[in-house]
This record gives sequence, structure tokens and C-alpha cells, in this order.
Amino acid sequence: MENKIKSIVAKLQSPDLSFADVRITFTDFENIAFINGNLRNYSSSKGSPALGIRVLMDGCYGFAGSKDLSDASIERLILRAKNNAIQGAKFLKERVTFPAITPSIAEYQHQPEINPFEMPKEEKLNYLHDLALAIKPHGKIVHSYVMAEFERQEKYYANTEGSYSHTCVYNTLPLMSVVAADSGQTQSRSWPGHMSAGRAGFELFYKQKFMENTERILKEAQDLLSAPVITEEKADIIIGGGHLALQLHESVGHATEADRIFGQEISYAGKTFVKPSMLGIFKYGSDILNIYSDSTDPRGLGYHPIDDEGVPGRRVDIIKDGILRDQQTSRHIAHKLGLEPSSNMKASFADDFPLVRMTNLCIAPGKGSLADLIKNTEHGYYLDFTKTWSIDDNRNNFQFTTEIGYKIQRGEITGIVKEPTYFGITPQFWNACDAICGEEEWAYHSTFHCGKGEPGQIMRLSHGVAPARFKNINVSVKM
Repeated sequence: MENKIKSIVAKLQSPDLSFADVRITFTDFENIAFINGNLRNYSSSKGSPALGIRVLMDGCYGFAGSKDLSDASIERLILRAKNNAIQGAKFLKERVTFPAITPSIAEYQHQPEINPFEMPKEEKLNYLHDLALAIKPHGKIVHSYVMAEFERQEKYYANTEGSYSHTCVYNTLPLMSVVAADSGQTQSRSWPGHMSAGRAGFELFYKQKFMENTERILKEAQDLLSAPVITEEKADIIIGGGHLALQLHESVGHATEADRIFGQEISYAGKTFVKPSMLGIFKYGSDILNIYSDSTDPRGLGYHPIDDEGVPGRRVDIIKDGILRDQQTSRHIAHKLGLEPSSNMKASFADDFPLVRMTNLCIAPGKGSLADLIKNTEHGYYLDFTKTWSIDDNRNNFQFTTEIGYKIQRGEITGIVKEPTYFGITPQFWNACDAICGEEEWAYHSTFHCGKGEPGQIMRLSHGVAPARFKNINVSVKM
């Protein structure tokens, strides 16, 4: 396959093209779902191919993709990509330009501890079935769900600057959840939450202690039925890592994808309140807040040695000491903003056009344990496990609800509250952050399902976070 992709690039070395690149992916995918103790879905695909060819002509990108890797298909795709660029250039208001970069060569092969595609099918199904039986509906538990998604993707990339990479990674998304019902109301609990994916194989079920937490979610779902709601107007809140990852994702991650500054996502995923003039001066958060994009860490789903337009993986400070410093960029947008490209151009599969995407977007750890942070909180709530959320298309005004909250009084957890909801404006919220737990609490929380683009793509990515406290947050719910 290396020879094939390099032969395609060779065909694209012509004076009429200022840049071109080629991607080939082969993807294995498996989905297993149990509902109420019974197997309801088992689907599997192996070696699904995809090819994408992108050319830059007269300041306009042209792209063509296919699942057909034959020589005849390749010739058609090259012609189609060039024709798309020629036609698109007629309507451009601004030409795409960026400086050349030094070519990179990379090879990366990830090996999971337990390869889900080589694991005996019976062993895999028996474990998931036992898990499904452990949370099967009974009493006030009226619904249960166990799900596993496994992915292996091999990718080849090459461009006309001389860059080449070959990678292979395994990703796993595990989840279980239950619903309790009584007297006209329902409550839900999941484990380990909706940011549960990881760069791993089947071992993720053991590392995330699924079997050990079945009784916990069963009990908490039922206890929530009779739990009170928060009655204060405002309160200090500590947000657990799983939910804080989503807060980071929605109010910082998408807001600092710089293509949104120039209106490239308005019709689908929205825009951003961030403006180029804010770089270097805007107080996005408190002084202790440091947020960075890091595609160099192989522990996260966002790792890559080279992104999908040839930029080597980088760690970039997006927010430093509370100040907005940089953006997640493409080569063209970075050039427009006077920045170095951040290595954030990714496509889900080779026949998708690369977009500015989050990779591993992280909050740098602070100091201390979660137990210490709770102990040092006089009154407030510890919130975790996302239930619902919404945010405006500027990534500015938001509302989040978690499955459960733990009430804190004089440094101790004294009970639970149901459906804790908090509201905020993005900069005000992050400026209210007064404590972040340390390295011992820091972990990656990852998703398979970040949507963006037209046609839509879903991306696998990670957020490294530790629990953090936010002061005087609006938690009032008007019934």
C-alpha cells in the first residue's frame, strides 16, 4: 500500500498543482448491544477501504473520495479532484495559501492488551451478557443497556511535499446504563459516563471496572427517585472528570476551532464568540486555567504523528494562565492568523475531506486530590455523569444537567440530589474556576461521536482533565 499511495502522489506532481495529498484507510468496526439482558445488535465489518485525493489549484481545494482503490478508480478520482478545484476557483473570494513545511516520515503501530477482533467471539459475548444480566430490569429498574464499540483503523498518508505516514490504532467505546421509574418519574445512571472511550482494546472494560460498579448504578438510579433537587440560586460546584471533559469540549474545544471564526461551520455546527483580536489579550479563564491541544500523546484518541495535511503532531497552548493564546488551526487558517499550524486537521475516513478538529484537548492538572478538594469546600455540590446539555451556536451561553449530584456540607458529602443543572456564560464560567485537582486525579475521557462538517463526519478524540471547582455558579432551576 505504501507503493500505491506514493505512486498516486507521483501522478500529482505537476506545475498546475501547488499542493496535493492522498489518504488511504482500512477500518474494522464492531458493535454489540444488549438491552434488558438480551442481545439486540451484533454488527461487524472488516477492512472497509477508503481513498481520498485532495489537490490545490489556483488557490482552491478540489477533493474526490471513493471506496474503490483500483487503478481505474484512482485515475477518475484525480480528474474529479482537479475538476472540482477548477470549478470551485471560479467562485472563490479568497485564495487558499500557506507556506511549505519540512516533510516528515512517521510510522506508528498501536497494540491493545486484548485485541477485540482476535478475541474469541464467545468470550466477548459471554462477558457482555454477564454484565447485562447483572443490571437486568427488576423492581424499580425498568430498562438497562450494555454497549461496546470496537474500531481498528490503518491509515496511509502522503503529500507532494514529501511527507509520509503509516499508522494503525485501536479504539474502544464501552458503556452501561440503567433507568429507574416510580410514581411518574424516571432517573438514569450510567457507567463510566458518556466520555468512556479509550485508545485500547477489550481491556478497557476491566480497567474501567464495569463489573465492580453494577450495584452502584442500580442503587443510585433508585435512590435518585426520592432525592431532592438543588434549591439554591447559586452554589460552588465541583465537576468530575467525565462531565468536565464535555464542558471543556463544548465551551472551549469547539469555540477555539479557528475555521469557525471565518464562518466555515455556521450552517451546521455553529460559529464562535472568539475573534482574532482576542489572541494574546482575552481573559478566557482564571489565572490557574491552562488548556492545551496535544496530538503528541499516544494515550489519547487524538494522537497522530502527522495530521491529515502533513503537519507533525504538536502540543499548543490554547489558554495560558487564563489568557487566550492560540487556536486549533489548519495550515491556511494559521497563515491567515499569523500562527504556526497546530496539527488539528483530521478526517474520519480517507474519503472524507479533512477539517479542523479537536485531538487531545486537555486542562493541565493543578494540585491535590478530589478528597482534599471536597474537604476544602464549605458548601456546594459535586456533579458528574452527563445527562443533558445545550449551548448556543456562538459557544457562549450554555446549560448542563448531570445524572447525579453529591451535596457537600462542611467538607463532607452528606447526600445526593437529582438532575443538578447549572447555567453559564463561557468566559464568566471559566473565570470562576478556583481549584483544579492534581496529576493523581488527571485522566483522559474520550468520545467516538464528535460531529462536524457537511457532509457530516464523526471524530474520535480525547480530553485530559482532573476534577475542578467553580465558585458561585447559577444552579437555580425554576419549576
